[in-house]
Amino acid sequence: MGVYTELFLTFAKIGSFTLGGGYAMVQMMEKEVVDNKHWLDKEEFMDTLIVAQSTPGLFAIDMASHIGFKLKGVKGGIVGALATALPSIVAILLVAMFFQTFKGNIYVEKIFMGVRPCVVALILAPCFGMARKANLNRYNWWIPVVCTVLIAALGVSPIWCILAAGLGGFIYGRIKR
Repeated sequence: MGVYTELFLTFAKIGSFTLGGGYAMVQMMEKEVVDNKHWLDKEEFMDTLIVAQSTPGLFAIDMASHIGFKLKGVKGGIVGALATALPSIVAILLVAMFFQTFKGNIYVEKIFMGVRPCVVALILAPCFGMARKANLNRYNWWIPVVCTVLIAALGVSPIWCILAAGLGGFIYGRIKR
């Protein structure tokens, strides 16, 4: 199997079997890309995660395009992005076609009520994994806590938190050196 085919099938599978959007895909993506395929090591995956978070666009597609680009350049990036997006596009088209038919169906509503808490868990699980890999310790644990409070409770833009944390890290690095 060629690299493009393997790249496409891997990201199409990830896009097909994860609910909850990009952050819910992180664990499955890491398992496939780092553990199974060995396309990236854990540190490269974490770096790619950070870059994908700070670039505009859909997170999962950014991740797939960055990984695809690392493997096979521009064509690999395009294949990764398309493969990740295609299952969602097909699902949205199918839902749109049949939505009116099932809109008031009590069973469909109950299914969605059951799926919602699961999606929350799918989004939270990678957060804990990322916290472990981010080398949080007794000196820097407060940074994600403060950023979460600023974003969730006070409505501060995540961009300001990223800029402040990056500037703080730069200054800390200069002082420490």
